Amino acid sequence: MNPPELVLIFDFGSQFGQLIARRVRDLNVFCMVVRHDITAARVRELNPRGIIFGGGPASVYEPNAPQCDPAVFDLNIPVLGICYGMQLACQALGGTVSPAASREYGRATLNVTDANALFRGYPAESVV
Repeated sequence: MNPPELVLIFDFGSQFGQLIARRVRDLNVFCMVVRHDITAARVRELNPRGIIFGGGPASVYEPNAPQCDPAVFDLNIPVLGICYGMQLACQALGGTVSPAASREYGRATLNVTDANALFRGYPAESVV
């Protein structure tokens, strides 16, 4: 029997996977860090309320970059992508991922240029 609130964190090699799990658990939500290549069938069995694709050192352009089972996107489960996980989700869903002039690490400034519902109540500029 699965817990009523389960979040799966797909591990793509990020050094922050356990930190992400800790923050989710701080919200009193049970979570599990799982391999990035877990099958969609297994995800369906675990029946999570959400999935977090963590980051990692790879680029989606690398020949052997880690992938997930594409059928995960057909399970009707919300997915949050962080760093590499966001690139992977965008590319897997038909988006374009363009390389930047340099890699980022650490703090960055977020500028909200389109105040849609996702950013309602969020400042126009913040450090992330």
